[in-house]
Amino acid sequence: MVNGSWSAKAQLFRDAHNGPPLVLPNAWDAGSAALVAHTGAKAIATSSAGVSWSLGYRDGEQIPRDVMAEAVRRIVRVVDVPVSADIEAGYGPDPEDVATTVTALLDAGVVGVNVEDSRSPGGPLFDSEAQCDRIRAAKHAAAAAGCSALFVNARVDVYLFEIGEPAGRLDEAIRRAEAYAAAGADGVFLPWAFDLDALTRVVAAIPLPLNASAAAGGPSVAEFAGVGVRRISLGSGLAQTALASAVKTAHDALHQGTFDRMADAVDFDAMNALLPALPRRHDSA
Repeated sequence: MVNGSWSAKAQLFRDAHNGPPLVLPNAWDAGSAALVAHTGAKAIATSSAGVSWSLGYRDGEQIPRDVMAEAVRRIVRVVDVPVSADIEAGYGPDPEDVATTVTALLDAGVVGVNVEDSRSPGGPLFDSEAQCDRIRAAKHAAAAAGCSALFVNARVDVYLFEIGEPAGRLDEAIRRAEAYAAAGADGVFLPWAFDLDALTRVVAAIPLPLNASAAAGGPSVAEFAGVGVRRISLGSGLAQTALASAVKTAHDALHQGTFDRMADAVDFDAMNALLPALPRRHDSA
């Protein structure tokens, strides 16, 4: 499993959390990953929703584990930068489920995973001790595969799914973040928390890099950096933006008879050139 290339990428990914915020415009397939890497991204992270939608599944672990892993493998194949995969809640409630998923993703070549603490979209959340067991299972699976440097990013969904009373969310988020850090997580992700004072408190409370989520109207990269955030994820935002463009272009074609939006399309030859050339089937016969 582990080789020099994997180890080098794993170290690059870890190091990217030690300077200015690592900005991750999350990809959903090999083509989008190649484009994101071409724009200068230091790493590629996947969007679970984007991957699921692109293959005809709803988000929320509706996609089979092996189908998701194969999609990630294709992403790893076309980019030279490190890849981290969103494995949602690990494709099952038990630590063994998380371990199986991590092993599959390591085989696909990833150097990081996101593991969320929500049982399903909208909640409820796993008990924090149960989630700690699941984080430990991810780390043990990585060690067993010879990939101890796997970066496990523990997602705390208190803000994302508005769990509990608003006044108590920050304390609960910190409590969970501290527990996940003690369980061996390498980073903490607090999606949909945009209050900079709250993020400052989380950064001060935990010894790990904090990951925040980007949103239109939310803090800028500079503002996140100012309070100590080390990683910023666009989540499904990039996929949603691309799909919105597709909807508008199709609507104009179908209902207005115009094609002007296609002027902003990615150049065909440039896109083709971003992907590796493989022998055509009839050429290899």
